[in-house]
Amino acid sequence: MIGNALSKKDEKNHKHAPLIGIDIGGTGIKGGIVDLKKGKLIGDRFRVPTPQPATPEAVAEVVAEIVAELSSRPDAPDASSPVGVTFPGIIQHGVVHSAANVDKSWLEADIDKAFTKRLGRPVEVINDADAAGLAEARYGAGEGVNGTVLVITLGTGIGSAFIFNGHLVPNAELGHLEVDGVDAETKASAVARERDGLTWDQYGVLLNRYLQHVEFLFSPELFIIGGGISKRSDEYFPHLDLRTKIVTAELKNDAGIVGAALEVALHHKLAK
Repeated sequence: MIGNALSKKDEKNHKHAPLIGIDIGGTGIKGGIVDLKKGKLIGDRFRVPTPQPATPEAVAEVVAEIVAELSSRPDAPDASSPVGVTFPGIIQHGVVHSAANVDKSWLEADIDKAFTKRLGRPVEVINDADAAGLAEARYGAGEGVNGTVLVITLGTGIGSAFIFNGHLVPNAELGHLEVDGVDAETKASAVARERDGLTWDQYGVLLNRYLQHVEFLFSPELFIIGGGISKRSDEYFPHLDLRTKIVTAELKNDAGIVGAALEVALHHKLAK
């Protein structure tokens, strides 16, 4: 009886233990220790510039460096605990199937296997926008929203996460939808606005055209806009004409880290 009780208590505590999340970006790779009860970081993020060229081997070394730093902290999770990692591409069964904005040497690489071998502990890799979507659905602007929630991240390209009743439908690459004869992210991403020298009014018109198309296809309950440009939403939200409610992401720069940790917790049944 006592043994069973202790076992159940240990299991409960294990499920609420913090985990490490790593977010791989084009200019920086950042990580943190995540409190999975609150969806918040314990302590500061640790960031290292993305190596150039960003080959699988070079990035794996930086990920290992970040995990080592976080593991040295007093609040670090157990050294054998799994690590969640985001990646800006399609990830299916741990294998990279797209590399639109990263080094082409990633294509068809078994990223789960490579990172697991380098770190010597289980690693689960998830698309970066999917991770942000998971985090927003569980802890942020999408918390408690039933039906379809679409998280759209505006940056170098357009990332997207498709959430239905709180569950992720992975690898929904909505930024590559064709709108008016072109790939949507070539006109409506944050980088496209800067590249083309668009005013916020002009950008709002293009973004609205894209979001109206997505709205027509999926009839979501909620749009959540993420990415650095979400901080300037007051500049372009007034130019959006949608049936769907639209809000900015709440977790900001921590969303990828939190979502990566949540994904690995769900995969290893360390969270419900």
